[in-house]
Amino acid sequence: MMPNRKHVISVLLAFGCVAFHAVTTFAGSKVVLQKNGDQFQLLRNGAPYRVKGAGGTSNFEKLVSAGGNSIRTWGVEGLDDVLKAAEENGLTVCVGLWLQHERHGFDYGNAAAVQAQKEKCLAAVRKYKDHPAVLVWGIGNEMEGESRQPTIWKAVDEIARSVRQIDPDHPTMTVIAELGAEEYKLRAIEEHCPNIDIIGINSYGGIPTVADRYRKAKSSKPYIVTEHGPIGPWETGKTPWGSAIEATSTAKATSFANGYRAAVLSEPNRCLGSYAFLWGNKQETTATWFGMLLPDGTRLGAVDAMSALWTGQPVANRCPEIEQIQLKADRYLVPGSKLSASVVVSDPEGDDITMRWLLTADSKTIGVGGDSQDRELELANAVKSDGTSATVNLPMQKGAYRLFAYAYDGQGGAAVTNRAIKVEGPPMDVEAAPTVPLPFALYSDKAAQTIYAASGYMGNAAAVKMDLEFRTGAHSGATCLRADYQANANWGGVLWQSPANDWDGTKPGGANLTGATALEFYARGEVGGEVVNFVYGVLENDEPYRDTSKGELANVKLTKEWKKYSISLKGKDLSRIKTGFGWSLAGQGKPVTFYVDDILFVKEK
Repeated sequence: MMPNRKHVISVLLAFGCVAFHAVTTFAGSKVVLQKNGDQFQLLRNGAPYRVKGAGGTSNFEKLVSAGGNSIRTWGVEGLDDVLKAAEENGLTVCVGLWLQHERHGFDYGNAAAVQAQKEKCLAAVRKYKDHPAVLVWGIGNEMEGESRQPTIWKAVDEIARSVRQIDPDHPTMTVIAELGAEEYKLRAIEEHCPNIDIIGINSYGGIPTVADRYRKAKSSKPYIVTEHGPIGPWETGKTPWGSAIEATSTAKATSFANGYRAAVLSEPNRCLGSYAFLWGNKQETTATWFGMLLPDGTRLGAVDAMSALWTGQPVANRCPEIEQIQLKADRYLVPGSKLSASVVVSDPEGDDITMRWLLTADSKTIGVGGDSQDRELELANAVKSDGTSATVNLPMQKGAYRLFAYAYDGQGGAAVTNRAIKVEGPPMDVEAAPTVPLPFALYSDKAAQTIYAASGYMGNAAAVKMDLEFRTGAHSGATCLRADYQANANWGGVLWQSPANDWDGTKPGGANLTGATALEFYARGEVGGEVVNFVYGVLENDEPYRDTSKGELANVKLTKEWKKYSISLKGKDLSRIKTGFGWSLAGQGKPVTFYVDDILFVKEK
């Protein structure tokens, strides 16, 4: 008989015989969010409970051995087996109730679709609310996207309100991607989600400052760090051809530990714990970016780092440590040629190391929001290795690839690193961009320029209208730029391109702006409060005529009066700027009008 369960035996007389039907019900746990002044804690069945968890649905025995006590799901698929296995291993479960994302086509303005989604969530709550492994209901994961519309938050709160009515014994939580510019997501939840008890925060590159930013935002709710780990592929550096540069598993272990200390341990009164990402493995940009385990269950350094923090004791036999793969060159590699590679590996306990090398294709896909990806094709017999050295037989087909090196210590631990490479042949002759004098006026009455054209209409382009010679209320001179986005939703924008309509960087153009220290411009809104993004340099691919750097001012809230804005160019490679300027905005529930003037690349004295 499983613990914490009671069995109701119904005795029925049928055809003169006695039949016994055992109907299993659950004696569910009771989880309370306790508040004492500014201090919060979870009480599970009356005892204090701090989350020491990871996201995933397998290898539960290993999680328990490492000192973990909870797992997190993103949906309810296969939840019967997950809850059963969790209970058997003494783990709790943050049950994810998946909410659809607008970027996948879901419309939170469609009342019927929103109601159907709610009913699906509530059906799961009714089914599982009495299972003793349930800890908290995770309502949605990053469903807010980049939208600032209250409809999403109101849908979340309506689900949370009903969940509370059905199951008052487990807190409600919603999970967001970071806090948003100026912590606007926390303010939105504060305003629109009174029935949400806990805020779940997914944070990677921003994890060191989460606790400080949360305190400054003065949210009335506690938080759980629902995802943390290495720097995300959307945050890290890129190769010249656009592949994300992945840290070694050894460096990632440090990121896991530092993030936990900064966001969890530093805020014991408001943070209720965390779920490291990911307990298992998956293809997301690469096969190894987020996984704390390899496919065969071998642990990586992230497990050791979290185990030491969860238990307060170092791991008895630690994973090997590995450095980045060393190559003589990583691009302009000739198809069919050979490439030598080496890597430095050590083991803290001096265990013998076994190496495995492999070469895969690299689609250069940058993972977004956890979307599923196909595993990259492995090129069989492409690498011959002698321990920490290897010879790669480069494929005949040009393209992007990744070389992986795995190190195993024979004690259940491993380390992994990879290098992105480009097979493309010798470099081609590239026409240099013309050098222009500074200051350079991209848009101004004072100087005409013929390098850049406002040709790159984006998103809902039909709703974008621009008047480059608007003659009322200019910041200086006779004219300014007026931009209108005439839709209530979706998004739109315009890029200044050189030459016009070059979206991929295959054509000569742009300007050499070396020496400039800032991109300055003036902007104002029609009524004030309009939120606009401003950018330069958006071509990040490996084409010969791409932008050599990029910059952005995100989510700028305009005032009704002219205001000067600046994007720093210090330390940037400005030898070829193909995209001199651009703006974009998300639908804000009504048409948006704003103005821009005096766009200048300047050199500070």
